[in-house]
Amino acid sequence: MGLLVAIEGIDGSGKGTQARQLVDRLQQENLQTELFSFPRYSETRFGTAIGTFLNGGFGPLANVHPQLAAVLYAGDRHESRELLQASLETCDVVVCDRYVPSNLAHQGARLPEPARSELIDWIEAIEYVVFDLPHPDQVIWLDVPVDVAGDLIALKAPRDYTDKQTDLQESDRAYQQVVRDVYRSLAATRNSWQQIECFAQGAVTPVDQIADHVWKIVSTRLSSSEN
Repeated sequence: MGLLVAIEGIDGSGKGTQARQLVDRLQQENLQTELFSFPRYSETRFGTAIGTFLNGGFGPLANVHPQLAAVLYAGDRHESRELLQASLETCDVVVCDRYVPSNLAHQGARLPEPARSELIDWIEAIEYVVFDLPHPDQVIWLDVPVDVAGDLIALKAPRDYTDKQTDLQESDRAYQQVVRDVYRSLAATRNSWQQIECFAQGAVTPVDQIADHVWKIVSTRLSSSEN
């Protein structure tokens, strides 16, 4: 089975850019790879529903209980499970731009403790046990301050699920800060996670420098799996 790598972070942290850079580097090294970007808005039924949710079609964010929202994101991956499994069977590395950890961070951020921990456990049971999705071998968390990420969101190209500049979650910076805090907590308690600081000395770390760090983590993991 191939190595499953998840690139994570708050909205605007550069996940898509780094996922593509990693895939390009893997291909340059003659390694078989596949990229999945979740949610798969236009490819799955649940993905389409997520687009409706993020556009406010189900009401304000506070009106949709995070447990219900979590099912949409888990369902999107469940619909994609066969494709994901097939890629893991034929590729050296499968890269996910967002994966299960995004669901944990984003939905967990909407509840206080102890309900937050209970929801995180519940989501993991749905994704990994009920839907039988593979656990990521390596999670790479791109840590970016919320204000910096918000400025980067404004530079994004148009998305296929919305005609707005920011969706329901991206526009709420207070919410994004709690999501970042939950990511930090998850990274501190899970052995398969690696954090990359993407902002230092008042400036965003150059994309190529972050990509080199991502590659070092993945190549080291590949080497260890071969031994």
